[in-house]
Amino acid sequence: MTTDGPMKIDSKAVAQEFLDSFDTFLFDCDGVLWLGTHLLPSIRETLELLNSLGKQLVFVTNNSTKSRAAYTKKFASFGISVREDQIFTSGYASAVYVRDFLKLEPGTDKVWVFGESGISEELGLMGYECLGGSDPRLDEPFDHKSSPFLVDGLDPAVRCVVAGLDSKINYHRLAVSLQYLQKGDQVHFVGTNVDSTFPQKGFIFPGAGSCIASLACASGRTPTYCGKPNMNMLNTIVSAKKLDRSRCCMVGDRLNTDIKFGVEGELGGTLLVLTGIETEERALEVSQEHPNPRYYAEKLGDVYELTMR
Repeated sequence: MTTDGPMKIDSKAVAQEFLDSFDTFLFDCDGVLWLGTHLLPSIRETLELLNSLGKQLVFVTNNSTKSRAAYTKKFASFGISVREDQIFTSGYASAVYVRDFLKLEPGTDKVWVFGESGISEELGLMGYECLGGSDPRLDEPFDHKSSPFLVDGLDPAVRCVVAGLDSKINYHRLAVSLQYLQKGDQVHFVGTNVDSTFPQKGFIFPGAGSCIASLACASGRTPTYCGKPNMNMLNTIVSAKKLDRSRCCMVGDRLNTDIKFGVEGELGGTLLVLTGIETEERALEVSQEHPNPRYYAEKLGDVYELTMR
C-alpha cells in the first residue's frame, strides 16, 4: 500500500501492514495508553498482541513526575507487566545527560531540582545529592529573610538546575531556582521536556514546558531539553536496546514532540493517535511547524480491534 499523505488505520489490511512494517514500537504513555488513571480502550489487548508477535516494546514518556520504578507500578495497576528497562522518562534522560554529558561528579556536585520526585529519584540512583524538588519546606510562603534555602546563602556545590513539571509550583520554588540560575555558567540549566500541555480525561493541563518557561523568562536563559524530541534521548534508547531505526515506529499523541522525535530520528515510521492532544485535521495538514505522521488512528486500540476482525 502506498499513499502520499498520512495513512489512517481504519481497516484490517492497513492494521496488518502496520504490524508487519516494524519490529520495535516506541510508545508515548499519557494520551496514548491512558489519560491519568483511565486506561484507554483495548490497550492491554494491543500490547499483548504485539508481545505475542515478538515485537519489542519501549515506553518513552516526557512525564518527569514519576521515576521508571514508579511507572512499572502504574503499568501493573492496569494489569500490564512492563520491566523498568523498557521505560525511558524525561527525568531519566535528564539524569543521563547530567552524568554522561555534563559529567557532574556524584558525591561532590549537587543538583537543584525544580520538579517532582521522578527527577530526584533518577538522579539519586546515579549518586547525586538533590536539593529542592519535593522538599516540604518549599511549600511554605516565600520570604527571602526566612527561607531555609537562602538564609545561609546558596549551596556552592550546586552545579545544575534540572527543571520539569511541578504540580506544586509556587513563588518559593521559582525564587530559589532563579537564584541558582543567576550564577550563570557556574550552574547548568537542564529542562526535562518542552510540552506546553498534557492531557487528562476530559481536560488539558499546563505541562512542563509552561513551568520551565517561567524560569527561562526570569533568568534570561535557555535550558537544554532532554526529553522528546531531543535526539540525545533517542540515541540513548537506540544504543541501549541495539535498535534498527528502520524497523522502529514511534507512537504518540503530539506532532511537535512524538512525531517530530520519530521523523528527525529517522525511524522507519510514526503513528499519531487522536486520544490525546491532536486532531485529524492537524494530522493531515501540511505545515512547517510540525511533520506529518506516516500513520494515524482514532486510538491505539484500533490496531488490535481491526486485526482481530
